[in-house]
Amino acid sequence: MKNTIDITEKVMINGIQQKIHIIGTDSVNPVVLFIHGGPGVVDRHNVMKYMLDITDKVTIAGWDQRGTGGSYKGAKKEDMNLDTFVEDAREITEYLCKKFNKDKIYIQGHSWGSCVGTMLVYRYPENIKAYFGQGQLVNGIRNEEKSYDYVLEKAKAAGNEKDVQKLLEIKRPVEGLYAGDPIKGLMEQRKLLSKYGGATFKCSSMWKSTVKPILFSKEYTLCDIAGVLKGYSFSLKNMWEDIVKLDFSQEYTKFSVPMFYLIGASDYNTPFELSYEYYKTVEAPLKDYIWFNRSSHSPLAEEPEKFSKTLAEKILQVEAM
Repeated sequence: MKNTIDITEKVMINGIQQKIHIIGTDSVNPVVLFIHGGPGVVDRHNVMKYMLDITDKVTIAGWDQRGTGGSYKGAKKEDMNLDTFVEDAREITEYLCKKFNKDKIYIQGHSWGSCVGTMLVYRYPENIKAYFGQGQLVNGIRNEEKSYDYVLEKAKAAGNEKDVQKLLEIKRPVEGLYAGDPIKGLMEQRKLLSKYGGATFKCSSMWKSTVKPILFSKEYTLCDIAGVLKGYSFSLKNMWEDIVKLDFSQEYTKFSVPMFYLIGASDYNTPFELSYEYYKTVEAPLKDYIWFNRSSHSPLAEEPEKFSKTLAEKILQVEAM
């Protein structure tokens, strides 16, 4: 499929240059902004690889958030907070609306990006047609408790004493944080989460599922890769303690735009029980919760055909409203 729209550019957003890649076949099509996870884990490579089959129906925009990838340069520690990222997303939304002569666009938030996306559509719905949450985070403290308990149970069931011992050493998180070095404990737990299928449906290492695809993708320049390598630690260290304090179930339940949740049935990075529980409380003009039975944390990459088809169908549904 030939994409007549293929733009990679840096745009001045909320005080710093931020990188986006936009592809599509017709500027009249609906526009979707993909907000990646982490914080600091870029996903332009997955977006551009797996969403190509719907670019005849929608125009897609992949964005490197401030502090990572192609948007690493110029990011300041004091600006690494949720409010700043929501403002960044608002400005990019307005930029895309103006660029493609739209009143509104669609938002797809993944993992940490679902935090930015949820707050964006709640605070600034005027330029948004609908929201898609993937790996939807709801409550940071409960998220980490459930994720830890899952891995410990799996390690015990597998009879892997080494993994059990490692988990007992880092201890169950308190108020969402691991004792001692919270980031080190988090990384140890997430490595085992990948191993036992809670992050990827086909049990895999973080290197194979996340790091290697980024480093060896042609989507990123050498400068982008340097931004990724520096940005992941920079983003996580400056933001994680605030992320685990989030609880959307208390305030963010009433929305003025359609809300869709595309959730992996084996997700324990952002445990699916929490997002389904949350979904039932959400009030919106239209809502749906779609299961991906062969996915964990990233249906976009794990079941790409179903994901892209579902996304396109829901956008068509909203366009017809």
